[in-house]
Amino acid sequence: MRAETLNNVAAIEKSLKLLAQRMDWETAPHRLEEFDALIEAPDLWNDPAKAQKLMRERQALIDAVATYKRIAQGLKDNVELIELGEMEDDAEIVAEAEDSLKALLADAAEKELEALLDGEADSNDTFLEINAGAGGTESQDWAEMLARMYTRWAERKGYKVELQSETPGEEAGIKSVSYRVSGLNAYGWLKSESGVHRLVRISPFGSGDKRQTSFASVWVYPVVDDNIEIDIPANDIRIDTYRSSGAGGQHVNTTDSAVRITHLPTNIVVTSSMKSQHQNREAAMNALKARLYQMELDRRNAAINAQHEAKGDAGWGNQIRSYVLQPYQMVKDLRTSYETSDTQGVLDGDLDQFMAATLAMDVAGKSRAEAQGDD
Repeated sequence: MRAETLNNVAAIEKSLKLLAQRMDWETAPHRLEEFDALIEAPDLWNDPAKAQKLMRERQALIDAVATYKRIAQGLKDNVELIELGEMEDDAEIVAEAEDSLKALLADAAEKELEALLDGEADSNDTFLEINAGAGGTESQDWAEMLARMYTRWAERKGYKVELQSETPGEEAGIKSVSYRVSGLNAYGWLKSESGVHRLVRISPFGSGDKRQTSFASVWVYPVVDDNIEIDIPANDIRIDTYRSSGAGGQHVNTTDSAVRITHLPTNIVVTSSMKSQHQNREAAMNALKARLYQMELDRRNAAINAQHEAKGDAGWGNQIRSYVLQPYQMVKDLRTSYETSDTQGVLDGDLDQFMAATLAMDVAGKSRAEAQGDD
């Protein structure tokens, strides 16, 4: 086999090893038998939330086993075809099998990344909040660029994006925006994006072709589903209604339908302004539950995910990623050192490799922490 083919085979084998570890391949058949027995219980649906959770866990294991078997069989079949083609000096068979291996490699790499998403709320939908930092129009334009970047990324994933609230900038861009992103593993993917994002470019708003540095913050919170109970006493919140100041068209409310909820113990403020008052109240309460749940997740993982312990100011010293458009082209994540010169691709939503690098770093950190805890 050619060196490239051998490298592809080795990479697929590495992905298969990780997939097996993440689902505990040796015990998978036994756990499936247990799931099958549980779902046949006559009182299963007496507790719908518990039943749905059980069904999701069972299906996730079935899918993981099927994925592993499919990739392993594809690897075996294509290696055998290449060996057969080389024995019979059939270059066409070898070429076809090598192309199939390349496609299988990409598939295995994607499944390997998905296997890293095994956190408590990783499979949930998520809220995505973007706020412009200090700097007026420059930062507000940057916040709008980030909003476009994440909506493009979500579209690539096939996720549904719903606008929750938006505050436009005075001249251009946005001061803040909040979305609900719905789809399998939406929170698991996006959680690594929480932090301050820094842009360096020639200002399109000023004169003199001077470089300008702008900041915007991105914060991600998992949507709390029925399996996660968040109790918020009524006397812990203040609910205000107001008339939103949309940018025009469909975003303008003609009545005081926008809702702002303030959580008094933490001073967390959430808003929703895109629907009816009843819907906005429900959306804002869901967003507040997500924020409080995220605080609990951060508390549990403070030693591993120190960058999420507090919201730093959107400015110097707190950024997680730099986007440099002048004098050279580079996007660099300051946590993992992963970087690319394809700045336009990133701004068009090509973010998976940045997310994957952070996920891999988090998994390594958790593994080290668990090993130390066992000592």
